[in-house]
Amino acid sequence: MADDRAPTAPPTEIFKALGDPIRWSIVTQMASVAELACLTLEGSLPVSKPTISYHTKILYHAGLISVRKEGRNYFYSLRRDVLGGVLDSLLELTPASRPGAHTEDGHLRPGQTSARHQRHVLAQPEPPENAVVLTW
Repeated sequence: MADDRAPTAPPTEIFKALGDPIRWSIVTQMASVAELACLTLEGSLPVSKPTISYHTKILYHAGLISVRKEGRNYFYSLRRDVLGGVLDSLLELTPASRPGAHTEDGHLRPGQTSARHQRHVLAQPEPPENAVVLTW
């Protein structure tokens, strides 16, 4: 972990990293502070130091956390921009169109879909009033 920030992994790798209960606990603890010391994790998680190191390494390689070393101590920060990007990717998949979807920096606002998706939804013909909709 020589570099402070790992490149962001694809969403599938991010979901894999978030899918473990220990890693999820680490992320939720990091979400409540600007920076979290490894010593804090050692006191709050029911696993050994090497196991904490293993889990933080996975989060780091997924691009979810930044690492700072000071002396013999490690400090972790949640990369909220990466989580926001994953949320934006998920929102792109939602079927409802929403006007004003993007922020000034081009990212989707929470709960919004892209203009491309909005055009697709608007291009769909309306079903006749007596149409039957089948779902499974």
